[in-house]
Amino acid sequence: MFVRSALGKSLLLFFLVLAVGVFAQFEWQARDSFDEIKIKFDKVNGDNCPIQHVSDLYLPEDTVSHKPDIKEININPIFPNRTALLHLHNMALSRSFFWSYILQSRFIRPAINDTYDPGMMYYFLSTVADVSANPYINASAIYFAPNSSYTSSYRGFFNKTFPRFGPRTFRLDDFNDPIHLQKISTWNTFDIRDLGAHPPDSISRDYTSDLYKINEWYKKWLPDDVEGRHDTKTTYQVEIRYANNTNETFTFHGPPGADEDPGPVKWTRPYFDCGRSNKWLVSAVVPIADIYPRHTQFRHIEYPKYTAIAVIEMDFERLDINQCPKGEGNKGPNHFADTARCKKETTECEPLHGWGFRRGGYQCRCKPGFRLPNVVRRPYLGEIIERASAEQYYNDYDCMKIGWVQKVPIQWEKAPYHIREKYLDMHPEYRNFSTGASALHTENLNIDQALKFIHGVNYRTCKNFHPQDLILRGDVSYGADEQFQNEAKMAVRLANFISAFLQVSDPNEVYTGKRVADKPLTEDQMIGETLAIVLGDTKVWSAATLWERNKFTNRTYFAPYAYKTELNTRKFKVEDLARLNKTHELYTEKKYFKFLKQRWSTNFDDLETFYLKMKIRQNETGEYLQKYEHYPTSYRAASLKHGYWSQPQFDCDGYVKKWLVTYAAPFFGWDSIKVKLEFKGVVAVSMDMLQLDIKQCPDWYYEPNAFKNTHKCDEKSSYCVPIMGRGFETGGYKCECLQGYEYPFEDLITYYDGQLVEAEFQNIVADGETRYDMFKCRLAGASALQAATSLIIALFGFTLIMLYKCR
Repeated sequence: MFVRSALGKSLLLFFLVLAVGVFAQFEWQARDSFDEIKIKFDKVNGDNCPIQHVSDLYLPEDTVSHKPDIKEININPIFPNRTALLHLHNMALSRSFFWSYILQSRFIRPAINDTYDPGMMYYFLSTVADVSANPYINASAIYFAPNSSYTSSYRGFFNKTFPRFGPRTFRLDDFNDPIHLQKISTWNTFDIRDLGAHPPDSISRDYTSDLYKINEWYKKWLPDDVEGRHDTKTTYQVEIRYANNTNETFTFHGPPGADEDPGPVKWTRPYFDCGRSNKWLVSAVVPIADIYPRHTQFRHIEYPKYTAIAVIEMDFERLDINQCPKGEGNKGPNHFADTARCKKETTECEPLHGWGFRRGGYQCRCKPGFRLPNVVRRPYLGEIIERASAEQYYNDYDCMKIGWVQKVPIQWEKAPYHIREKYLDMHPEYRNFSTGASALHTENLNIDQALKFIHGVNYRTCKNFHPQDLILRGDVSYGADEQFQNEAKMAVRLANFISAFLQVSDPNEVYTGKRVADKPLTEDQMIGETLAIVLGDTKVWSAATLWERNKFTNRTYFAPYAYKTELNTRKFKVEDLARLNKTHELYTEKKYFKFLKQRWSTNFDDLETFYLKMKIRQNETGEYLQKYEHYPTSYRAASLKHGYWSQPQFDCDGYVKKWLVTYAAPFFGWDSIKVKLEFKGVVAVSMDMLQLDIKQCPDWYYEPNAFKNTHKCDEKSSYCVPIMGRGFETGGYKCECLQGYEYPFEDLITYYDGQLVEAEFQNIVADGETRYDMFKCRLAGASALQAATSLIIALFGFTLIMLYKCR
């Protein structure tokens, strides 16, 4: 009995200590705005969302901060944790431009019927490609206003409209899908539905009704009640030159311009996608314009109107939050501002990217005048601080005050001879250097001379150089695959769509009833798709859809090439490169075209397989959904890794006279007897290399970076950290003090700025007044110099006394 009682008391004491330890570990953390949102976030799920109040299905608008603004995209750099949100923005904009263009393209070649309108399969597969080409995008949809959608998918349906039409694709979690016996989630299974197909008496399933609850995206732009003047929709101009050398200027109405207020893109609050994907989503919404009503033969009563919206959505969980206090880089609105746990007396908060919707996505850096303890190598990580106990938190994560601080020198002097020689010996490429194009081919690269050559080439001077000098080494554009990833995904998206359409849609298929199969891809559709890439992403200067010989319907060669000649313009140009028939001008002879054609000539095993679960409307009025005749179906297409990055090139005879970096993605379709896949062509996008950020910091030996290790930091006391947004110029880095060193100057920063370091080094080279030799960190603890001196004097005195006594 005694043993039992002792054992029971011991267990009780153990659980009591455990409970106190667990629950008291974080008692220093007061409840804040993050906890409030997290409770609301966890409260709603797929089972209870239908009975939740509508206010519980939305989060505050300021829970998503730092939204990309089209007015600042070409001015201020986009934070790394907002590049996915920027792609969402650009994709919605691109789709709006395409649908606005193609719905009005009937005016390019006036037709006797509506055969120029895309069929239903085109809409469905277009939304599929939006999601399949980018793992960050969770859903894509096009919602038409009531009785505004014309279609060519029904026989005898001329000048008639669907009551509702809303093709939408969202990504399924296919972990338990019977298709995948391995029980591995692939992210490549999609649910495609026409949300306009529902019983007429089911108002809660009508996305235009207030009872739909989560249709804030619809109310952003629709219904478009035009009052007063009817010519209020923004126009865009396209100059088209066809293969037969005929020209045409087509003006179409589109979404608002970037300079208008409001701009073309509106963001929704985070909302729970109840009954659909059952996730918390954020969406970008852009209107689609059309001339309405159609086919009246009286143009004076047809006017431009927003008839639909393009909605692109992504998971709210994948968006990083900024817990740092409000400041220059975090002006708000930001619901999570000032929820970081940095100790404000000695540290300051700096956000990190990649954490998503959870705590700890920041680090605590030392404030000016403070330094890290000698045992700490890097700034304190927010995730570690958030998990700390009260004892750890109150005793650690502080910076130490720097006692003796130097003033920044005002008077500069020339460096002594031996100092100047020392630094020139450390950088011998500045003693004997090559100029012009040969500066890029030396053993030790002089980055200043290399950039001087690159910046010196323009449309006026390019004729003065040998053609080989206008093709740079591939490592000069290091980082393009990361910094231009969003633009590359635009090419992958179009390549995915063409692959899906060629493999899934069969123009010869016969359905029951009045429904007819989609017609083959048309010239106008391919021109519109190519043009939409350039209009939707400001970093893309040109885009091309290059078809292999005899692979496009009724054409031997077909290659629409869209480009712009200046930023922030509403005038664009399209050329059909098939009209160029000289040997060196043929697009099939381009290096990336030949490479991809050879790579994908026979073996297609490495391609991604995408599975489609498609449900379409039962009839013209959309009484209910039914499974598509091929359910489920699939197609194979290239992903981002299957493309090709070209060397930087200045095409002096081309349409865009800039240093361009090109990314090309292949697309595939069935052969003539539908037995196996074959290479059908390439989608290519080109970006301005000078918009890249140079990385001068050290890197692994195998990294193909022409400019690595060209920084000018003092490597004994500091290390190089890249700074984004500096462009194709030197100085895109900062020199941070190494562990055990401290920044010695009285300043508002705690590092040496790379641009200042590079400028002062140039003064050393030019033998001018400089302070480059002062850009070093000093040993930590210099403020204790006085105490150390006293100790040395005391030891010296003690030694003298002992020697005297022992004599």
